[in-house]
Amino acid sequence: MAKSKAGTPTGKKAFQTLLDSQPTAATRRGLPAIDSVDAVKSFSAPTAAGHTFQIIRTNEMDAYDKAAVKPLDVPVPSFAATKAVGSDNFAGTARKAAKLSLPDADTESFEDVAALIKSLPKDAKMINHKPKIKDTATSGRTSEEQRNIRVKAFIYAASRESDNDFHLIIGRDPDTDPEVYMNMELSGLPPKSSDTFDTLKAARDAYKDFFKNNLPGGTYDFYHPPVPVTIEGAIFFDITHATGAHPGPASLKSRIPTIWEVHPISSIHFD
Repeated sequence: MAKSKAGTPTGKKAFQTLLDSQPTAATRRGLPAIDSVDAVKSFSAPTAAGHTFQIIRTNEMDAYDKAAVKPLDVPVPSFAATKAVGSDNFAGTARKAAKLSLPDADTESFEDVAALIKSLPKDAKMINHKPKIKDTATSGRTSEEQRNIRVKAFIYAASRESDNDFHLIIGRDPDTDPEVYMNMELSGLPPKSSDTFDTLKAARDAYKDFFKNNLPGGTYDFYHPPVPVTIEGAIFFDITHATGAHPGPASLKSRIPTIWEVHPISSIHFD
């Protein structure tokens, strides 16, 4: 197992050291499989409280982004490689109009992710929606997606997608039953002329200001402890995942019960 210049263990050994040194970590929900861990790094939050988090970089990624590639063959970016990220502009096409828009609606507040998910129409209803939800760039919001929400939650994992969205895997307090997660996305930015540009940029900037040179790359970073946040945004049904692989890292995917998302995130506050 490789070691840093100071002799500190890295990768799987560092993760095992973390588990051994903190008895509650070994049984804490929402951590990655040890075989997926590539590196571990301490991170002090730039807030008044200054909490310290462990960033656990893994080779886990969304299966549809690396189809037919064995997990251990996935190239994992180094922490240094993700200091300087690429463009902030949205580079995708699927349902672009919906993803970059915000409803003209009041904001509904939810106590946690489970309560939010319970309020959403069933996936089967949306998959069989009439009229059919298209995945074209001009596909706008359905009536069911005309909702803004606010939820108190925790970031368990995050990655950066090829369309420049940040995928945040958001869950409940780790001591709360049942364990459940949901995908929420900080969208790549629309053109500056867009009505939502300033709002989406402010949310994205808040996220980048918090993590600074510790932003995730194309594989998932996990966080210990999970990072407490209050998130606002619009609910969005990702019809592109109606068939095939769903979003999320392998270690958590079985507890992500829906392909509903919050997309885009319009505000993120680090509690």
